[in-house]
Amino acid sequence: MSTVAQSRHLVTEIPGPRSVELMARKSAAVSRGVGNTMPVYAAQASGGIVEDVDGNRLIDLGSGIAVTTIGNSSPRVVDAVCEQVAKFTHTCFMVTPYEGYVAVAEQLNRLTPGTGDKRSALFNSGSEAVENAIKIARTYTHKHAVVAFDHAYHGRTNLTMALTAKSMPYKHGFGPFAPEVYRAPLSYPFRDAEFGKEMATDGELAARRAIAVIDKQVGADNLAAVIIEPIQGEGGFIVPAEGFLPALLDWCHDNNVVFIADEVQTGFARTGAMFACEHEGIVPDLIVTAKGIADGMPLSAVTGQAEIMDAPHVSGLGGTYGGNPVACAAALATIDTIEADKLVARAGHIEALMKDKLGRMQAEDDRIGDVRGRGAMIAVELVKSGTIEPDPDLTKALCSAAHQAGVIVLSCGTFGNVLRFLPPLTISDELLLEGLDVLDLLLADL
Repeated sequence: MSTVAQSRHLVTEIPGPRSVELMARKSAAVSRGVGNTMPVYAAQASGGIVEDVDGNRLIDLGSGIAVTTIGNSSPRVVDAVCEQVAKFTHTCFMVTPYEGYVAVAEQLNRLTPGTGDKRSALFNSGSEAVENAIKIARTYTHKHAVVAFDHAYHGRTNLTMALTAKSMPYKHGFGPFAPEVYRAPLSYPFRDAEFGKEMATDGELAARRAIAVIDKQVGADNLAAVIIEPIQGEGGFIVPAEGFLPALLDWCHDNNVVFIADEVQTGFARTGAMFACEHEGIVPDLIVTAKGIADGMPLSAVTGQAEIMDAPHVSGLGGTYGGNPVACAAALATIDTIEADKLVARAGHIEALMKDKLGRMQAEDDRIGDVRGRGAMIAVELVKSGTIEPDPDLTKALCSAAHQAGVIVLSCGTFGNVLRFLPPLTISDELLLEGLDVLDLLLADL
């Protein structure tokens, strides 16, 4: 079991010689289309540290893009995976099923918002789960159109690229995309302030703006589903103004439109609730999960009202690897860890630490235009001094400098100017604050 010393420690420049060697091998063997955020190769990881092949220990503020929420190689997960691997690795649930799949579905039905009769189906990736949620909604409503939102990210498959808003690097050159996908304006408080304080703070008003676009461009009679991230991920960790999500949900229910919450990045304790929908008390018709569901094992799910989930015909849903037994074992152990170790509360504590530190940085530096997010899903939006003009160059430079200093950070946002933080919930306060202190010093130098 991986037990890495929980301290930042650099023994070479970043990247070190072994990582440089591996980057050369990667260039010769791996498609150029597969990029890397950092030029280092991981050797082991646990808690809040990733150790590279040169022995450098890096503070992890990315969690593999919100996947290792409970920390890399979490003990319960390691034990559960080893036990399952020794029994069997695959039979295909559609051929000879097994208890682990059913147990994961039972847990998802229990944990997701809402108390009614629910069903789940398991898949491999977030994109695959999103596609299946759309299939289910279309079958249930007998309608075809789907609405996604500005700045949305839902995946890299053909349908999910159509749902995703940003062209580079996700969509450019890969069309044509799936038809009957439309886009509506999101509530984006920091940038909606340009249109007045009311639009920035009144979620119901922002929802009326979105619904007006949907009514004019699509029409409820044609609309199968609205899909939205309760807090946007790749789009910039945008938290809609309070009231936006409930107003959309009410409109969907009034118009026989399935409301799909994409909680791929926000799910499983990440935001200081088990699911981000809980912050506004909404119960989506369907909820899509992946990433943090199984501590790094490939697994995703669609969970929702039994009537909707049971709409597809028998064998209409599935896939060879969906709900793999090893991934299911990891998911059950992950859920056990979140609940036993009170990691939902831990995410709330991380939010308080981060917003305090980042808020103080913002007060001293007007290039930090906005600090936002929930739980251990926090972002800063960087702008040019004295304006709200996005500053992607500063963001890129800050990320690069952080990587050189041994801190793993990620950028995002439609304008490429958002620095996002997704630390594992098992990171120590000391490591977390050290990582932010490093960024504070680097930003001052830039």
